[in-house]
Amino acid sequence: MPTSSGAAPRASRNKGSPSSGLFEDARSATGRARAPSTQPSTSTLQGDGVTAAAILEIRDISKSFGAIKALTGVDFTLQRGEIHALCGENGAGKSTLMNIIAGIVQPDEGAIRLEGKDVTIASPSAAQRLGIGLVHQEIALCQDATVAENILMAAINNRRAPLMNFRRLYTDAQKIMDLLAPIPVETPVADLSISNQQLVEIAKALTLECRVLMLDEPTAALTETEAQRLFAIVRDLKARGISIIYISHRMAEIFSLCDRVTVFRDGRYVATDSIASVTPDDVVRKMVGREITQLYPQKLSPERRTDRPVLSVGNLSYREGSDGVSFALRAGEILGIGGLIGAGRSEMVQTVCGLRPKVSGSVELNGEPVSIRTYSDAVRAGLVYLSEDRKASGLFLDLSVASNISALDLRKLTTPLGLLDRRAEAKQATDLVEGHGVRMGGIEAQVSTLSGGNQQKVAIARLLSVGPKVVILDEPTRGVDVGAKVEIHRLLRDLAERGVGVIVISSELPELIGLSDRVLVIHEGAIAGELGADELTEEAIMLLASGLRQQRSNARQVQNVA
Repeated sequence: MPTSSGAAPRASRNKGSPSSGLFEDARSATGRARAPSTQPSTSTLQGDGVTAAAILEIRDISKSFGAIKALTGVDFTLQRGEIHALCGENGAGKSTLMNIIAGIVQPDEGAIRLEGKDVTIASPSAAQRLGIGLVHQEIALCQDATVAENILMAAINNRRAPLMNFRRLYTDAQKIMDLLAPIPVETPVADLSISNQQLVEIAKALTLECRVLMLDEPTAALTETEAQRLFAIVRDLKARGISIIYISHRMAEIFSLCDRVTVFRDGRYVATDSIASVTPDDVVRKMVGREITQLYPQKLSPERRTDRPVLSVGNLSYREGSDGVSFALRAGEILGIGGLIGAGRSEMVQTVCGLRPKVSGSVELNGEPVSIRTYSDAVRAGLVYLSEDRKASGLFLDLSVASNISALDLRKLTTPLGLLDRRAEAKQATDLVEGHGVRMGGIEAQVSTLSGGNQQKVAIARLLSVGPKVVILDEPTRGVDVGAKVEIHRLLRDLAERGVGVIVISSELPELIGLSDRVLVIHEGAIAGELGADELTEEAIMLLASGLRQQRSNARQVQNVA
């Protein structure tokens, strides 16, 4: 494996252990860093502890999918031992480039050089043999297999040995896993948290003596604590001489973690800069090609607020033996739901929508009791929900945009003979996507071909197809670029201004604070407190989410009694 101090021969592969030679300490970097460049360079780099030699060079790469040009003549250079951020709006071409480097898709034009040599990466296994690993945003593990079996699956495929010593494989897997987290490798992957599953994905790459590691939105589903643990691991991998390409929309983590940043826009290369030479605003401006003056739309003014509830939930219990929750959503407001992952935020709203059975409680819409036993009941009543996992539960990826939008309620699009009126379906889809900035080849485009941000806009358009009274969105901007975030925030505020009640669950505290008129904070399945617009701070939300405010209140009561 190359060290961080210049061109070194690749580590030999010891057949006795898939991790041999991988975790030797990298030698200290030498040489003075030069001034940052706005063009990819094979000889310059700004960043502490990083040398000036390129390990991976992408030159003039182009790729089209039918009539859609995903990449047009892009360049990219990754230096040894650096963490290099790759930024751009959804649809900018970032994931396409990663898939080309990983051998998942083939470029139409251009060249790839690894350690100064031209290479052809014809398949994922070819990329793995070259020491290139990719950790996708969506977990790609076999859920029924153990951690060890997942970690060593790629290594086994590449060895092509007739017999395998599985005891040795498990021992090797545990050694690698212990470098990342104390996870027993006999554990079934399905029993792990999402954050630990991501660490297993990284461990898979390390078994292949990974020299280049690509991380695509690795913190999208992580808590702040889990994200910080991942950052420490990424920094350690860098110190060991591994070069990392880091895709993220979160400017704070890019600027705390990365050495350089490259920006793509509309499938084209825009610029490469050292982190020290730019600001987050500079990066965002290059990503979107325009100035974003306001990330969050203006909230409701006091004189426009109403006390009329559009949704009332009374003593709703979704866990046996738990206390019920009660809250009201006012017409025309955006109500935020905060809390730690696992606190019960999603479970609560899914119970309201009939996606989970309720133990007790009542639901009213516009003051009228409604019986919601299934999600179909909720939709007919005017209550719709968008899951945090749009690909698994929010969209039909193999269907067209038009078919996805119409799927929520086909009855109004059928002819007297019970057939689907395709013309009416097309008109509905066109009306709903117009003005929402959905980038696509047309309403017949397959949803799987759209970027994450455009998929999310289609998912929201489907909710609006039934003319809802209440819209509930779980992590509506997860994995979405800053430009799409602004558009989604504006769309939600427009809905509220038309009198629709909007509930937003978000793990991003700035989003909760910037978007919500009020925030309910959930702790251990119960509402820990409510914060008005003038009370919203990150500290106030976290005190409630962690239970600390209640603990402090109890302590004060004990002191008063004493």
